[in-house]
Amino acid sequence: MKVAVFSDVHGNLPALECFIAATLGTVDAYLCLGDVVNYGPWSDECVDRVLDLPHITLLEGNHERLFLGTEDPSHEPPLVQAFVAHLRPTFTRIDRIANLPVRARLGPFECVHTIDDRTIYADTAVEINQNYLIGHTHHQYAIERSRFAILNPGSIGQNRKWIDRVDYMLFDTDSGGWMFHSEPYNFELFFAELRARRYPEACLAYYAGKPEWRLVVGP
Repeated sequence: MKVAVFSDVHGNLPALECFIAATLGTVDAYLCLGDVVNYGPWSDECVDRVLDLPHITLLEGNHERLFLGTEDPSHEPPLVQAFVAHLRPTFTRIDRIANLPVRARLGPFECVHTIDDRTIYADTAVEINQNYLIGHTHHQYAIERSRFAILNPGSIGQNRKWIDRVDYMLFDTDSGGWMFHSEPYNFELFFAELRARRYPEACLAYYAGKPEWRLVVGP
């Protein structure tokens, strides 16, 4: 069975549609490691599209908890608070993200949004006692720690390295093989919608300040 593993859609519908177009009909199932909502302007639509995917397993991420109110936004950086304050009042899919599982199993991997609520990058020192598939940091990587593997498929909607690319992973349960993938999407369409929906200036500046786009969209 071929499984498309993805994470951190963050309300970015053009990026999600790019991912779906690249995988639908070529995989048997989908696994999302959480954070479908927040940041982008299409949280409702992204929740619907993800949950409509064939044989989907959707895990709870920290941004689902922020939208559910089970995690306090005041513990987040001011920029995250600004996004939540702007987007949560108009979110209407609370019932669809309530009671999501926090973990799943895929072959030899324990699948969670992240390990012990930590922010784990490729150079993070972390001790583990099993193989993990995680999201959360928006960076695609494969590392080995304590003779076990941590794989991160990267972000669909908010790639921290290349904001105009969709990162994900394909996993074959029969062979145990996996491969990272990356696709370009229309970032200009995404950013234009932020402006059309009158996002706070701090939120617009976050995206406009991405190095590869600073000269294109301006501050």
